Amino acid sequence: MLTTNGTHYKVIGTRPIRHDGTDKVVGRAVYGGDVRLPGMLYGQVLRSPHAHARIRSIDTSKAEALPGVRAVTTAADFPSTADRRMDLGEEVVSLKYLRENILASHKVVYKGQAVAGVAAIDIHTAEEALALIQVDYEVLSPVVEVRQAMQEGAPLLHETVTTKELGEDTGRKSNIASHLHHQVGDLAAGFASAAVVIEREFHTSTVHQGYIEPQNATAMWSPDGQLTVWTSTQGAFTARDQIAAVLDHPVSKIKVVPQEIGGGFGGKIPVYLEPVAALLSRKTGHPVKLIMTRSDVFQSTGPTPGSYLKIKMGVDQNGKIVAAESYMAFEAGGFPGSEIGAAAMCVFACYDIANAQVDAYDVVVNKPKSAPYRAPGAPQAAFAVEIVVDELAEKLGLDPIDFRLKNAAKEGTRRVDGVVFPRIGCVETLEALKNHPNYKVPLKPNQGRGVALGYWFNIGFRSSVSASVNEDGTVNLVEGSTDIGGSRTSIAMQFAEVLGLAAEDVNPAVVDTNSIGYTDVTGGSRVTYATGWAAYEAAQDVKAQMIVRAAILWEVPADQVEFSEGSFLHQTDSDKRLTFKQLAAKLDETGGPVVGKGNVKPNSGVGGSFAANIVDVEVDPETGKVQVLRFTVAQDAGKAIHPAYVEGQMQGGSVQGIGWALNEEYCYNERGEMANSSYLDYRIPTALDLPMIDTVIVEVPNPGHPFGVRGVGEAPIIPPMAAIANAIYGATGVRLNKLPMRPDRVLAATQAQAAG
Repeated sequence: MLTTNGTHYKVIGTRPIRHDGTDKVVGRAVYGGDVRLPGMLYGQVLRSPHAHARIRSIDTSKAEALPGVRAVTTAADFPSTADRRMDLGEEVVSLKYLRENILASHKVVYKGQAVAGVAAIDIHTAEEALALIQVDYEVLSPVVEVRQAMQEGAPLLHETVTTKELGEDTGRKSNIASHLHHQVGDLAAGFASAAVVIEREFHTSTVHQGYIEPQNATAMWSPDGQLTVWTSTQGAFTARDQIAAVLDHPVSKIKVVPQEIGGGFGGKIPVYLEPVAALLSRKTGHPVKLIMTRSDVFQSTGPTPGSYLKIKMGVDQNGKIVAAESYMAFEAGGFPGSEIGAAAMCVFACYDIANAQVDAYDVVVNKPKSAPYRAPGAPQAAFAVEIVVDELAEKLGLDPIDFRLKNAAKEGTRRVDGVVFPRIGCVETLEALKNHPNYKVPLKPNQGRGVALGYWFNIGFRSSVSASVNEDGTVNLVEGSTDIGGSRTSIAMQFAEVLGLAAEDVNPAVVDTNSIGYTDVTGGSRVTYATGWAAYEAAQDVKAQMIVRAAILWEVPADQVEFSEGSFLHQTDSDKRLTFKQLAAKLDETGGPVVGKGNVKPNSGVGGSFAANIVDVEVDPETGKVQVLRFTVAQDAGKAIHPAYVEGQMQGGSVQGIGWALNEEYCYNERGEMANSSYLDYRIPTALDLPMIDTVIVEVPNPGHPFGVRGVGEAPIIPPMAAIANAIYGATGVRLNKLPMRPDRVLAATQAQAAG
């Protein structure tokens, strides 16, 4: 296959069957809920019925006396350790708050926060025991909306939280945990030169990642202090580090065995159940299993933040954006640490703007602690910016894609947070969108077309891979990255490409934390990029060792052997030629096993990915219902290792964006209680709600990767909300500024416009 930079590939760019496909199709794949161990006990977690309350006391005696109950645990069983910051890959958390989020000690700050855990002979006994635990609460007033929480006199969630302004602690007690600020150029001068200035406010609701599989954990704490945890996690090492910190137990005595994962999207990076299962196992001497109910998943795990944004942008008479200002406040949930930092990096990143300013606030509210959700923070920011950009294009009488192209970020563009772009594919992605047939199809009455653009910066971090050559010429590839979207195969393909093997000749396996070098979380669009790079390095290691083995066989110096097209060749003697498989069969004759390794930490050169949408909708003027008629997504993948997987990521992110735009939200009452914590009431899109989604893979190779790879998992969720909002405007003449754009909101807006 010939790539855009002229490189020929044999494996990369093809579409082999995924290595784990058969096991998943026939039901052999083992998920966290499938783990069964001899003598296993079953656990349940008691959760707070209040959104905000002090815990006066917890009495577990009646529960412990119930026949069949083997142990009860509370926060009192946690060791006392000093607070410290922990980097989980997509977020940095406080150990103190991480522990409080696992089991509350003195206060609960959202309904559903865990208070105690029970282990019993069966799940029903454990559930019965929960009702016997007596918790004396002092109920406090909750605050569940970001602007209310920021007001003077709002109920304080934490007496110890003081606002950090630009990294400095002010000492001022507040629900505002931190204020970030980025600036470039002269904002006042930029706006003074503008011919058109638009300022708008926006609101987005709390939404959940919507993974099918609930959180789960099975733990076995052996008498010798060895702790083994089986869990569905996006990062076995990240989970291990959190467990070790919370329990003050050495990482050398903890083994995390990652199971197949039924979706995560960022939500399965934090631990919730694992330390509780471990404490219960230590108390009982038995393995203990915990699985959340669906209601627990909604009310007790991290959704993405609700937000308030104010965007102001100005353009000159030539259509150049000359100034942009953003005010963003994100709901962190019950503990500090929303995804506001990433939002501040991405908010204006799609455009070349000389004068810009961003003020971003992390605010605690009485909701579950927020967690990353696919490009965390960027969708909220893009929803606001892309609507304003569309309105500016309209004011200037410019085509919305042409206006974006005129202002698009390019190599050398400086982001407002100071990063200067390397080679990127923003322009190429927009051009692919403009040339798509979807952009030219005529529309009917009550139909509208919208476009939007989104950016995600991607991350690198640590990855390890090892590879052992079998005598039949196949290779066993061992890696530590949880496979969520087919990454086993995309990593195996990069290894195979180096050695001229078929993808099917590489047998990839995701293993436990004792069996591979440290590997960071599956998140941030890093796995195919970083772990793929580690596989590339492991393949180079194998190649170098095999060259030495060929030299031994031929009794020549190693520098006289070269590797080309899957074969080892003598530089001058054409009769000396061995394929990889032929040489693998002779390893015992030349020294024994060959094991290659690759370890990388690419913190620079990770590139970034842009995605753009065309969306056609039809709005029912009588009900306000929005029907998505056609949806196109273009995205720069750098180099699509497995195009089908890239298309799947593009389509999956788009579907989640459609749900976020039209249906999905956490609904709270005045007591801070979530009123729709089930899939009957929390509406994610089904196949009946969706059109076929057209995908256009753009390939602008990333110079920071051996094969030009860019991460692709995050960017496609960013533009759909704004694209749909812009399409609704095209159909109705009404610009909506609040998510989700439910039928009642659409209808109310159109009726208000008609009334005058």
